[in-house]
Amino acid sequence: MKKSISIPSIKNYRIDSVESLRRLREILVAGEQTTGKFVNVCCGSGCISSGSEHVREAFVSGIKGHELEDEIKVKKTGCHGFCERGPIVVVGPKNIFYQHVTKEDVPEIISETLLEDRVVERLLYEDPVTGQKCLHENDIPFYRKQKRIVLKNCGLIDPTSIEDYIKVDGFQALAKILSHMTPEEVIGEIKLSGLRGRGGAGFPTGIKWETARNASGEEKYIICNGDEGDPGAFMDRSVMEGDPYSVIEGMMIAGYAVGASQGIIYVRAEYPLAVHHLSTAIAQVTDLGLLGRNIMESGFDFEIKIVKGAGAFVCGEETALIASIEGKSGRPKPKPPFPAIQGLWGKPTVINNVETMANVSRIILNGHEWYSGIGTPTDKGTKIFSLVGKVRNVGLVEVEMGTTLREIIFDIGGGIQGGKRFKAVQTGGPSGGCIPEELLDLPVGYESLAKAGSIMGSGGMLVMDEDTCVVNIARYFLDFARNESCGQCTPCRLGTKQMFKILQDITRGKGRPGDIEILLELSDAVKHGSICGLGMTVPNPVLSTIRYFRKEYEEHILEGRCRALVCRSLIFYRIKDYRCKACLKCLQACPVDAIIGAKWQVHEIDQSKCIKCGTCMQVCPPRFSAVECVTGLIEGSGDKSE
Repeated sequence: MKKSISIPSIKNYRIDSVESLRRLREILVAGEQTTGKFVNVCCGSGCISSGSEHVREAFVSGIKGHELEDEIKVKKTGCHGFCERGPIVVVGPKNIFYQHVTKEDVPEIISETLLEDRVVERLLYEDPVTGQKCLHENDIPFYRKQKRIVLKNCGLIDPTSIEDYIKVDGFQALAKILSHMTPEEVIGEIKLSGLRGRGGAGFPTGIKWETARNASGEEKYIICNGDEGDPGAFMDRSVMEGDPYSVIEGMMIAGYAVGASQGIIYVRAEYPLAVHHLSTAIAQVTDLGLLGRNIMESGFDFEIKIVKGAGAFVCGEETALIASIEGKSGRPKPKPPFPAIQGLWGKPTVINNVETMANVSRIILNGHEWYSGIGTPTDKGTKIFSLVGKVRNVGLVEVEMGTTLREIIFDIGGGIQGGKRFKAVQTGGPSGGCIPEELLDLPVGYESLAKAGSIMGSGGMLVMDEDTCVVNIARYFLDFARNESCGQCTPCRLGTKQMFKILQDITRGKGRPGDIEILLELSDAVKHGSICGLGMTVPNPVLSTIRYFRKEYEEHILEGRCRALVCRSLIFYRIKDYRCKACLKCLQACPVDAIIGAKWQVHEIDQSKCIKCGTCMQVCPPRFSAVECVTGLIEGSGDKSE
């Protein structure tokens, strides 16, 4: 029985020509095992947090000693996307999709599926609508409407095995440009594809490359921006963890196109697994001769190094990122000059984010016609979103541009948890806006989202239900933004603080008539008085929530009401005397002794002591339901928790 070639067996192999790369790929593909039996265990950060490493180890030890030990390959992969269902295991050759797998399930999978070719049905995903068990990934509604281009290798290859990447046409795009295309032709292909930067602004990638190509100077740089700072966003992290080679190959193609010989991946230090996989991949690519001098005897030189960021949100802005790499404080600079003309160390620099770089090799390999045929006339290709919040199917999704919010949230995301009503979706992270229910059929695109008062951003998508207070959400994002502001621009530094203070007062029942108008005025000042994208977009959560949910602001200010029952200063708990059975459960559970009463005596809540933790409501037996939460200001109901 043939075994696949391992890294040690090719460690002395050098790819010194396009032909040698082709020959290596043929050797690796020919070395695939003939039984086709394999176990792919998701070892992205999400599944690891649920115990997938233990699952993988259980498979390795469990298969040991079986007669098929040499024929079954246990592989760790990157994120499959369906984080809600992790740990995820795919068993071949039938590609059976198992979810919520624990190490205790492994012996059964080995004995039933690997040895007896039977399905363990209890580990299959069950369609909540039809009730049918889904055998394969493509049968699951979460995947059905996705189009995986950037994520196509995540869940398929071992992110620490360059062999796996080469077997799925890795570095074939690089070989194509080095042997058959001029730098100008590469740039032309990217321009014709319609690829726009996936970091947030959506600037045409080909034009940025062309600008750097035409800029004067022999020394130029390629920077991959992996500084993903949006709360709840994990798109770039998953790509770096699951398919680091595609990012490296994209950077190399960009370097060839613009005439750069040095590349830098700027990734936040909070992503240790991504850093490890990138470091491993760079070392392997270098050992094979695909990074370094005279790559494939083409005369093209290129090297890549990793720079770890300290986690400043503002360093996602390209000029602040450059300052950070140079060892300076991460503060944005006015533009022009743009980095493509004068960037790192004053040299022409192309900066694209992880998702943009991962698209490049796909475009070169398949052609611009293929890529431009996906999406809409103005927004080509796909976009990755981290779908989080009150949605049933939390995870990473990649959809064709032009897909509606309704399709993403309800068809892919499975709708709202607990049968609650959808209220809004925040796109674009802290700098994005809240889009209401009446715009659910809005197609996802740069201009369409901007028109609705939001942005594409890097791809965060936070779903909110009826129990969400939009005023509190705006306060939360303003709190994040004011702390992440570099403080350089006076409107941003002071404006965000003032806006946060007003929002905080409103949520505490201290709002005043006219606060809404002041928020709008401050938003305009911050938006037009800041020099970077953070300040220009930071008012979006406030502007969009006022635009679509102004009534809730007015209720907070004028009526002292929070309809979502979230703002503690505007709610209080009370016991309905006609339902109270004096069972003592709430009295015994109250952490501050705010419950008054005794056995057989109807209980009351001392509002001067109550901290509004909700414990009394939680412990009250459902058959009584004697405790209720009410909104509105009452005497003595101030927030004791702050």
